[in-house]
Amino acid sequence: MADKTFHIAMYPWFALGHITPYVHLANKLAENGHKISFFLPAKTLRMVEAFNLHPDLVTFIPIIVPHVEGLPLGAETTNDVPFPLHPLIMTAMDCTEPDIEAYLRELKPHFVFFDFTCWLPTLTRKLGIKSVVYCIISSGTIGYLLSPARKIIERGLTSFDLLEPPKGFPSSSIKLRMYEAQGLAAVTTMDYGSGISFAERHLKSFSDCDAIGFKTCKEIEGPYCEYIGNQFEKPMLYAGPVVPEPPTMVLEERWERLLSNFEAKTLIFCAFGSECVLKKDQFQELVLGLELTGLPFLVALKAPMGAQTIESALPEGFQERVNGTGFIYGGWVPQQLILRHPSVGCFVTHCGSGSLAEAMVNDCQLVLVPHVGDQIINARLMAGDLRIGVEVEKSEKDGLFTKDDVNKAVKALMDCDSELGKEVRANHAKWKEFLLAPGLENYYINDFVMKLNNLV
Repeated sequence: MADKTFHIAMYPWFALGHITPYVHLANKLAENGHKISFFLPAKTLRMVEAFNLHPDLVTFIPIIVPHVEGLPLGAETTNDVPFPLHPLIMTAMDCTEPDIEAYLRELKPHFVFFDFTCWLPTLTRKLGIKSVVYCIISSGTIGYLLSPARKIIERGLTSFDLLEPPKGFPSSSIKLRMYEAQGLAAVTTMDYGSGISFAERHLKSFSDCDAIGFKTCKEIEGPYCEYIGNQFEKPMLYAGPVVPEPPTMVLEERWERLLSNFEAKTLIFCAFGSECVLKKDQFQELVLGLELTGLPFLVALKAPMGAQTIESALPEGFQERVNGTGFIYGGWVPQQLILRHPSVGCFVTHCGSGSLAEAMVNDCQLVLVPHVGDQIINARLMAGDLRIGVEVEKSEKDGLFTKDDVNKAVKALMDCDSELGKEVRANHAKWKEFLLAPGLENYYINDFVMKLNNLV
């Protein structure tokens, strides 16, 4: 059974935070001899090509993204447009169905892995191909928001509904504040392309597919995954941690020179992914909070709303005060390499799944500043269930944080005498050791492939 190799097509949502984890899984499967045909937007191909460790088995197939009215010309992924335009990227992706059908007829793979394209199971069934939802959003988030027990299609979904977990949901640390529940209810029920709501899209994908897969381990998210499998009556596949291979490239000299100025585990690194844009007042509170810690820091964020550059949005006198110890950068940075650097002791993160996965296998301590969607539930799971991070406190009324809130969270982790810090550091070390244990990845990937075998 283990010797049987499969041909798997992959078609992740047009967002780098989804495409990249699919590439990591493609590498792990190719390592075991499986062939991957990976559909992705044409211009995005060059951004991920370097991550393909098995070009003999993993083939990137560029898809021309049709232009949809309302999108800037050439926009292909969520990285190219602000959040309100994401549904139009989804509409454009839906318009690729005829091209995907033509490729699938020609390639005849055994499986298609997908997440947001809810039309794929109907198409694959017609072609005799099995479909697997490989979900990048955490199982805690999917189970809490989109459980069939909520009957969203029949009843709708309100912020009050989300203050309580759905019927049968496992015991957990997930507790939403009213402003979070309002935001999540709005996003879950909004039109998310082609006149289909985000909830409908996912409920259809999970209901129509042949199996559901998550990038996680039973030891971390088992109860949530089992709950989802039972709710949708589908086989559940665990891909394991799918830890990205250590990058083959080294840090550019400018970053190495900068980071090497600081003692081991003293530098705070703050990054919020490729899409998060803060309001100017929150950006200023964040950097002022980092200044208050008295520790060196590197901030890599997009310019806040209404600012042309990140420098123009800094508080008055800030650059002069932090000269030589605080560094603000508005462009892309090699996050995975920076997190591995010995000088980095603390990572202030927006709680995107990819960032958390990278951080858990490094030594930096986690300060959690979730913004939208699954980041909020990810933060509760990290700080509550696993106790490997500290969440920045926010106002109950409007969800805003102050510089003192930022300083307090960092100090709780970085102060040697902090009891909370000691507990979190010990838990982080335990989970890092577990995730990097020899044989863990192979065990999960082998089990994943065996379960695929049961489907055909």
